[in-house]
Amino acid sequence: MTTAGEPDGNLIEDLVAANRILAAQGVVDGFGHVSARHDKNPNRFLLARSMAPALVTSADIIEFDLDGNAINANGRTVYLEIFIHGAIYKARPDVKSVVHSHSPSVIPFGVTGANLRPLYHMSSFLGNGTPIFDIRKEAGMTDMLIRDNTLGASLARALGDQAVVLMRGHGSTAVGNSIPQAVFRAIYTEVNAHLQSEAGKLGPITFLDPEEARLATETNNGVIGRPWELWKRSVGKID
Repeated sequence: MTTAGEPDGNLIEDLVAANRILAAQGVVDGFGHVSARHDKNPNRFLLARSMAPALVTSADIIEFDLDGNAINANGRTVYLEIFIHGAIYKARPDVKSVVHSHSPSVIPFGVTGANLRPLYHMSSFLGNGTPIFDIRKEAGMTDMLIRDNTLGASLARALGDQAVVLMRGHGSTAVGNSIPQAVFRAIYTEVNAHLQSEAGKLGPITFLDPEEARLATETNNGVIGRPWELWKRSVGKID
């Protein structure tokens, strides 16, 4: 297979920055990954080779088709869960970026049945709550990883038209119509999960009403560039 062509330099820069930002914000550590749909071909996506996100450079970015086949790996090892990304891009033409993480405050909500819901305006994209994907119901006993396209498609169905899907005993996956939006959602999903756990210790929680969530999301979508520029500058020069 031939490549879709050289991606836009700004797209690569933002993808590298996204890896480093998510690490700096504690959403990913040595594990986790973020991808972007290729700007030259919607049936391709870009993702780093298998490595710690904080260490990603532009030279580490690989092009994939939506079945998870590497186009230009040139011997580089790829993430085991590349199928998360391709399956979601197949199912959601609106999605331009996908973040998969194991951020710690989110994990309890995937295993307790507690519904992760927006309790403040920055996490309004969580709407009425978050769906939970339970791999055991799809494939029985596994190592919890999305290792093939069948499991990737099941995860994409669980996500549906939502912004975030929780993965029981594993983590979560956030999507967006741009790299900044997907990163914003991944970060504020972790923040909301932490705040919800803390607020629950104090008493009953007043969550955002669905209409409040909708209106807040409209506002936030217009200002995502503000935190994005701050986060991007905080991780220094992108190479």
